Amino acid sequence: MQFLNIFKSISKITLTSWVLIVILVGIGLAMSRSKEKMSAKKLTYASLLIAMSFVLSYIKFLQMPQGGTITLGSMIPIMLFAYIFGYKDGLIAGAAYGILQFIQDQYIVHWAQVIVDYPLAFAALGLAGLYRKNFSIALIIGGISRMIFHIISGAIFFASYAPEGMNPLWYSIVYNISYLGPDLLLCLLISLVPQFKNALEKIKQQAIS
Repeated sequence: MQFLNIFKSISKITLTSWVLIVILVGIGLAMSRSKEKMSAKKLTYASLLIAMSFVLSYIKFLQMPQGGTITLGSMIPIMLFAYIFGYKDGLIAGAAYGILQFIQDQYIVHWAQVIVDYPLAFAALGLAGLYRKNFSIALIIGGISRMIFHIISGAIFFASYAPEGMNPLWYSIVYNISYLGPDLLLCLLISLVPQFKNALEKIKQQAIS
């Protein structure tokens, strides 16, 4: 039954987004055959990992009413890119992923909220590249950074959803932790799986070689 739910979730990806995913993967594969050095390699990994994050974001375990989901480790590929290439490139990849998320499944209450909840919040995942010695710690940095932007957005633009008498900031903290907390925890658990750790080291060595 769970597999059926996964396929149903992926089937909700629009044609436009599938085209964008194919373009990203195509760019990545094309650049992987290039004779150029680091710039081509960055674009290759960025294209493939953004596409991977996007597809994983549609494997949902929970959908929140005012936006936000618990997914199958969809934040990992973006933060992996930042972990390998650094936070500057990670910020750019994260922002691109945020724009792709907006195109596919936007939740809009104000134009400024769109900026905070999509390009800025997802770009913050790239801050995982600030710590490149331990991927689990990098995940915590990126995940919490993204959460901060969503909390700010919630306190400002979703204050009307707070129960009567409840501080909007506290409401936003509780709301965003309720889904981003488990989502980040799942990413951390995946990062601790021995097979994943071995694959991570191989990918890192290939990327920087």
